[in-house]
Parts: sequence; structure tokens; C-alpha cells
Amino acid sequence: MKKKSRILLIVALILCLTITACGKATKEVEKQPEVKQPDTTVEQKDEVVEVSTVSASDQYLKFDSGESFDKNAVYDAYEKDVGVKITNKWIAADDNQFKEKLKMSIASNDIPDFMRVNATQLKELTEADMIMDLTEVYDKNATDETKKFLMMDGGMQMKTATFDNKLMGIPSSYNPYQYQYIFLRTDWLKKLNLPEPKTMQDLLTIAEAFKTKDPGGTGKPYGIAVSKDPFNGNTGVTGLRAFLNSYHAYENMWIEDGNGGLVNSDIQPQVKDALKALQDMFKKGLIDPEFAVKDTEKEAELLYNNNIGIVYGQSWVPAQLVKGAVKDGKVVQEWGVFPIPSVDSSPAQSQIGLGVDEYYVISKQAKHPEGVIRLLNQYIVTQAHPTEEQKVYEYGKDKVEKGANYWLLNPLRVGRQIDNNGEILPKAIETKDASILETKDQKTRYERAMKYVDGSDINMWWEYLISGPKGAVSNVPAIQQNKQYLQNKFYGAPTPTMADRQEILIKKRDEVYFKIMMNQVSVDEFDKFVAEWKKLGGDEMTKEVNEWYAANK
Repeated sequence: MKKKSRILLIVALILCLTITACGKATKEVEKQPEVKQPDTTVEQKDEVVEVSTVSASDQYLKFDSGESFDKNAVYDAYEKDVGVKITNKWIAADDNQFKEKLKMSIASNDIPDFMRVNATQLKELTEADMIMDLTEVYDKNATDETKKFLMMDGGMQMKTATFDNKLMGIPSSYNPYQYQYIFLRTDWLKKLNLPEPKTMQDLLTIAEAFKTKDPGGTGKPYGIAVSKDPFNGNTGVTGLRAFLNSYHAYENMWIEDGNGGLVNSDIQPQVKDALKALQDMFKKGLIDPEFAVKDTEKEAELLYNNNIGIVYGQSWVPAQLVKGAVKDGKVVQEWGVFPIPSVDSSPAQSQIGLGVDEYYVISKQAKHPEGVIRLLNQYIVTQAHPTEEQKVYEYGKDKVEKGANYWLLNPLRVGRQIDNNGEILPKAIETKDASILETKDQKTRYERAMKYVDGSDINMWWEYLISGPKGAVSNVPAIQQNKQYLQNKFYGAPTPTMADRQEILIKKRDEVYFKIMMNQVSVDEFDKFVAEWKKLGGDEMTKEVNEWYAANK
């Protein structure tokens, strides 16, 4: 018995030493310097936690057989990889219904553990004490990679979600450095022996030539494509925001007044100059007289059908133009992309926002807020450096692109605030050197563009015009270097007057802008609009914005 006791004692001592060594080893690991690609799944699989959310269906989301919002490969992957089970309190039929149902959920205080909200709702939920201060849970559970990812812009977007030094939401971030350009038919320039546009006068001359000489041979030509909501920044093609920018005018943003304060751009004299130019174009027939009742797709038909050869828009415009540019496996329209020109000797500045207008918030009643941060960590990992297995988060269980848009199932999505696509992609495509590509986005775009280059898929013409040597993104480095952009100086939550009156002011603005543009009233009506804008709440809104600005400089 004594011998057996001694053996048991020795075994016990060995076990103690082993446990001590393991504990010491664990502490040593914790002391290691920054890990290059942190593993967000470490210490997260022991306990599966459940978090609820709300979602909107999407016409482009196609479920694999047997799958749905309740059960799908993306949700299964999150549960398997980071120990978070996702459930939906409700599913909306589309984004519009989502917004309405969300309003009702907030009003009845029946919200899920986490959800996507706009800036006004973020402020209201904070004031109603319905959502959690995330400062501690984020600091404790977000990986170093996540923290770095959301601070690429220097912290501006995170500031917009911070109230009284409390982080109340996670920005649904995207790259604010999204510029607009001029896209025009270069085959028509050659046909009419016209130079590429360097100035605003060059562009107006081209527009008039496209109208009067009808290079498309349609018998019904116009100069420039414009749709019914041209002054809305969300109009990424057939809009006129960049046209305003060419005249140093800007659409609904807060800019410095030169005296230490901020003013609203909608009432500045430069807008009147731009509207006068648009009125002159309308009188000359350079703008489709029916533009006011045509949405983007309807107006774009004039581009596809050779009626119009000029359009303003964002870098992705070629994806729209391809519908007319490529027919039966051949490129039948040649388009070029150019920086927006200036009306004078001062370079035009493209207006940009902050790169965030929605946020993910966590209910104060949520039992496992750390689970939401785990989802955030994992999503960033799958975007930044996905393994083969992690392609499930983008493509579903087959892990191959099949047009199903499974990425829409990720319940919490954030994008890169800054990219270097303009430096990398044009060079890689021109030299056919894939080794310099750095991100998943760059690799995807490169593969698409090279299909056009090698002739295997002519329809990828659109990606080549976005990412190629003379593509849209090739303009970005010079714009960035020369600081030819203007960012909104107001990044706070909507002020009381802004929340109450801005919709009315925008509606009034559009009404007056349209009447001037369509030559229904004199351009001097703009001055009357300015006076009315101030009386209808503009002055009070300006006062509130400047009080915020003084406190947040």
C-alpha cells in the first residue's frame, strides 16, 4: 500500500508540474508581440453563444437548395468557426420594408441583440438608453486587426459613433474616397476630330458637337445624360453632383466659410453659376427634355442606343455602360474616363462624405455582446485574408462564385476605409504581373480584367475600364496626391433642426433647382430660394452645426 501511495504521489506531482508548466507557457504566449494575422477563433469555440438580429431579403440573393435565412452555410460557418449562433427576429421583404419594420421595432422597444441603423436612429437609441455603450466590450473583444481596420481613416468614422466619449455603435464603414468622373465616347471624339476634355469649356464644346453632329446617327441626339434625381449623391450614374463640383459648387454638405465657421453648400453663389450653365444647356437641347420623369435605367437607354455620349458618375459606371458597349461578343462602343474638369484655373474638387451613414448597435438587453464583436472580427478576417475554407462566407457551401451573392448573408459587414487600387491594379493589368496584388478585391478585379485582355470574356470590358491602365481608378493617385477633394466638415448626428427641417429644405431646393435648370424660371430665383431656405430653418440649422463645430474642432 505504501509503495502504491508513493506512486500515486509521484503521479500527482508530475501532473502539478505539467499544469504549472502549461499555465506558464500560456502566459508566455500572451506576452508575445503582435501577431501578423490574428486568429479570431482562439478561445471562442468552448461556448456557443446566441445573438439575434433582423435582416432584409435581397432580390440578388439566391439560396442553395434547402437553405434559407434560418439555416444556411454562412450562419453555420460563424457558429462553427467563432461559436456564435445567429438568429433572426424577423426578415423584411426588401430594404424599404426593412426600414419601416425597424422603425416599428424601435418605437415598440422590441429590438434584437444587434441591428443596422442610420445616424439619426443611433442618436435616438442612445438618448433613449436602449443600446449598449460598447467601449469596454469592443476594447476587450476586438482583435488588433479589427481595431486597426476600423482606424484606417485616422479614426473619423469611429468618432461619428461616439457620444460623450462612449462608443455607441460600430460604423458600417466604406471607403469615402469614391470620386466621380466624366465618361464619354472616345470613338465619337475621333470621328469628329475633337480633343479630350481638359476644361469645362472643352466638355461643353464636346456636348454641343455630340448634339449637333449626331455621331451616333440616331436622329435624336443629346449632349449629356441626366436622370430624374440628379442632385442626390446616391445617383452614381446620370447624376449632376460632379457637374456642380466642376463649378466649385457642392451638393448638401457643410464647408468652411473662411471665418472659422461652417456654411451649407446648397445656398452658395457657385451653385447659381452651375444652374445657369445647366439652363443654357437645356435651352440648346443638350439635355433630354424628359429627364425629370426618367430613372437612371430609363435614361441609360439613351447611352446604350447611341443617343448620348457623355455621362457623369462613379468608378463603377462601366458596369452600366457595358449593356450597350458590348454586343454579340464585340465591343461596339468605345468609352474613355476622365477627371472632372474645372470651369476656371482652380482644379475642381470632388466632394466626398465620411464613408459611413449606418451603424451596428447592440441592445442593452443583449446577453452576449461579445458574440457580436466575434462576428465583426471574423468578417474582417474573411475579407482581408480568407483561407480556402473561409470562401464559404462569400460564396456559400460550394465556395465558388455562382452568382448567388451569399455574402449578403453576413449580418455585420464593414469595408476598407482606404485602398491602394489606383496604384496597384492599372500597373498589374498592364504588366500582367499578379504578384503585386495585395487584397482579395484586387485579385478579383485583376482576374476579371485579364479575361477581357486575353479575349476569353469580352464582357469583362467593364472591369478593364474601371481597373485598367487608363481606367477610372488610375485617376485616384493624382486626385489624392493633389488633394483635389472636399470632405464634409460636419460628422455629428443630425441636429434637432436638421432632423425636423432638412427634408423640407431639400425638397424646396430640388424644386427650385429643377425649375431653373428647365428654364421655367429665371436663374435669379436662386436668390429667393436662399432667403427662404434661411427662414425655413436653415439659419437655425447653421447655428446648431456651428455650435457642434466649435466643440469638436
